[in-house]
Amino acid sequence: MLIRIPQVLNPEQLRHVRHALENAGPAWVDGRVTAGFQGALVKHNQQIDEHSAVAHELGDLILSLLERNPLFISACLPDVIYPPMFNRYSEGMTFGSHVDGSIRIIPGSGGRKIRTDISATLFIAEPHEYDGGELQIQDNYGMHSVKLAAGDMIIYPATSLHRVTPVTRGTRLASFFWIQSMVRDDAQRTLLYELDGAVQTLTRTNADETARTTLVGNYHNLLRMWGNT
Repeated sequence: MLIRIPQVLNPEQLRHVRHALENAGPAWVDGRVTAGFQGALVKHNQQIDEHSAVAHELGDLILSLLERNPLFISACLPDVIYPPMFNRYSEGMTFGSHVDGSIRIIPGSGGRKIRTDISATLFIAEPHEYDGGELQIQDNYGMHSVKLAAGDMIIYPATSLHRVTPVTRGTRLASFFWIQSMVRDDAQRTLLYELDGAVQTLTRTNADETARTTLVGNYHNLLRMWGNT
């Protein structure tokens, strides 16, 4: 399930994030420092040191916004979120086809592990500021090319083969991270997401109360059946 989450960052927040990243200086490091064996072979970009002050400050901002984003909550049913990281692709940089590592250790957590069910990319540069740099995601329905407005985010199953095409002009800035969901199976999450959307529509349209209550009960009983906390 690929879902676009619009305007995670408003214009003022976006300006703040961009200013911090563009002035991060030595906090920018080789992107391969956090890549696994497979990823290191095809990864050519830069990223902010995930232990740096700027990474912590901007990551906390994004997490605080997502906690209040109903579309993100409905689609991801988050259990644990890996602290957002930040990357930069200048001309000639790319990230070849790969699948994200399944398990990661959360930095500064004393070894706590997270299962990466869902991948997220939050676009920070506007599409007209760079050529190339599309996020391409392969699933059962083919290849999807994603290049969103600054402040918008895409989420997709971390099991997906994906890549970032070479940047040929300008600079692509983005944040990326992973979510461990309370419901690890993508098909089950999709069903719950669609059911939640139907309930919200029935609520907005003042539909039959008995039918809406039944669907709400079904939603929570399925979540009780499939969820792990």
